[in-house]
Amino acid sequence: MAAKIKKGDKVVVLAGRDKGKAGEVLQVIPKDARAIVRGVMMVKKHTKASAQSEGGIISKEATIDLSNLAVADPKDGKPTRVGFKVLDDGRKVRFAKRSGDLIDG
Repeated sequence: MAAKIKKGDKVVVLAGRDKGKAGEVLQVIPKDARAIVRGVMMVKKHTKASAQSEGGIISKEATIDLSNLAVADPKDGKPTRVGFKVLDDGRKVRFAKRSGDLIDG
Protein backbone atom coordinates (compact mmCIF):
# COMPACT_ATOMS: atom_id res chain seq x y z
CA MET A 1 0.00 0.00 0.00
CA ALA A 2 1.24 3.49 -0.78
CA ALA A 3 2.58 5.56 2.11
CA LYS A 4 0.16 8.23 3.33
CA ILE A 5 2.75 9.77 5.68
CA LYS A 6 6.30 10.37 4.43
CA LYS A 7 9.51 11.93 5.71
CA GLY A 8 9.29 15.73 5.62
CA ASP A 9 5.49 15.91 5.96
CA LYS A 10 3.89 18.31 8.41
CA VAL A 11 1.69 16.24 10.72
CA VAL A 12 -0.69 16.78 13.66
CA VAL A 13 -0.89 14.39 16.64
CA LEU A 14 -4.44 13.04 17.10
CA ALA A 15 -4.07 11.05 20.33
CA GLY A 16 -1.76 10.56 23.28
CA ARG A 17 0.01 12.91 25.66
CA ASP A 18 1.04 15.27 22.83
CA LYS A 19 -2.45 15.53 21.27
CA GLY A 20 -2.81 18.69 19.19
CA LYS A 21 0.92 19.26 18.68
CA ALA A 22 2.27 19.60 15.16
CA GLY A 23 5.69 18.83 13.76
CA GLU A 24 7.73 17.56 10.83
CA VAL A 25 8.28 13.84 10.26
CA LEU A 26 11.99 13.07 10.65
CA GLN A 27 11.79 9.31 10.00
CA VAL A 28 9.15 6.71 9.16
CA ILE A 29 9.52 3.06 10.20
CA PRO A 30 6.94 1.19 8.04
CA LYS A 31 7.80 -2.24 9.46
CA ASP A 32 6.65 -1.14 12.93
CA ALA A 33 4.05 1.42 11.66
CA ARG A 34 5.77 4.17 13.66
CA ALA A 35 7.32 7.57 12.98
CA ILE A 36 9.62 10.08 14.66
CA VAL A 37 8.24 13.63 14.68
CA ARG A 38 10.30 16.73 15.58
CA GLY A 39 9.35 18.07 19.03
CA VAL A 40 6.74 15.39 19.73
CA MET A 41 6.90 12.47 22.21
CA MET A 42 10.03 13.79 23.93
CA VAL A 43 11.69 11.39 26.37
CA LYS A 44 14.67 11.73 28.72
CA LYS A 45 17.58 9.40 28.01
CA HIS A 46 20.37 8.81 30.51
CA THR A 47 23.66 8.49 28.62
CA LYS A 48 27.05 7.32 29.77
CA ALA A 49 30.09 9.44 28.89
CA SER A 50 32.13 8.26 25.91
CA ALA A 51 35.05 9.57 23.88
CA GLN A 52 32.69 11.39 21.50
CA SER A 53 30.06 12.71 23.93
CA GLU A 54 29.70 13.66 27.55
CA GLY A 55 27.30 11.82 29.81
CA GLY A 56 24.11 13.15 31.32
CA ILE A 57 20.40 13.31 30.64
CA ILE A 58 19.40 14.26 27.10
CA SER A 59 15.96 14.83 25.60
CA LYS A 60 15.16 13.12 22.32
CA GLU A 61 12.13 12.20 20.24
CA ALA A 62 10.64 8.73 20.69
CA THR A 63 8.57 6.96 18.02
CA ILE A 64 4.83 7.50 17.79
CA ASP A 65 2.31 5.20 16.12
CA LEU A 66 1.21 6.23 12.63
CA SER A 67 -2.45 5.77 13.62
CA ASN A 68 -2.05 8.71 16.01
CA LEU A 69 -0.84 11.05 13.26
CA ALA A 70 -2.67 12.92 10.51
CA VAL A 71 -1.18 15.00 7.71
CA ALA A 72 -1.69 18.75 8.20
CA ASP A 73 -3.79 20.36 5.45
CA PRO A 74 -1.56 22.60 3.28
CA LYS A 75 -4.28 25.28 3.28
CA ASP A 76 -5.12 25.70 7.00
CA GLY A 77 -2.85 23.33 8.96
CA LYS A 78 -5.71 21.27 10.41
CA PRO A 79 -5.62 17.44 10.31
CA THR A 80 -6.84 15.86 7.10
CA ARG A 81 -7.15 12.46 5.52
CA VAL A 82 -5.00 11.63 2.51
CA GLY A 83 -6.20 10.48 -0.89
CA PHE A 84 -4.38 9.48 -4.06
CA LYS A 85 -5.02 10.46 -7.65
CA VAL A 86 -3.22 10.07 -10.96
CA LEU A 87 -2.56 13.31 -12.82
CA ASP A 88 -2.82 13.73 -16.60
CA ASP A 89 0.95 13.35 -16.96
CA GLY A 90 0.79 9.93 -15.24
CA ARG A 91 2.17 10.92 -11.83
CA LYS A 92 0.47 9.45 -8.74
CA VAL A 93 0.15 12.18 -6.11
CA ARG A 94 -1.31 12.58 -2.63
CA PHE A 95 -3.99 15.16 -1.94
CA ALA A 96 -5.72 16.47 1.17
CA LYS A 97 -9.33 15.31 1.31
CA ARG A 98 -10.25 18.33 3.47
CA SER A 99 -9.34 21.01 0.91
CA GLY A 100 -8.47 19.07 -2.24
CA ASP A 101 -4.96 20.62 -2.38
CA LEU A 102 -2.00 18.52 -3.50
CA ILE A 103 0.39 17.44 -0.73
CA ASP A 104 3.11 16.37 -3.15
CA GLY A 105 4.52 19.17 -5.30
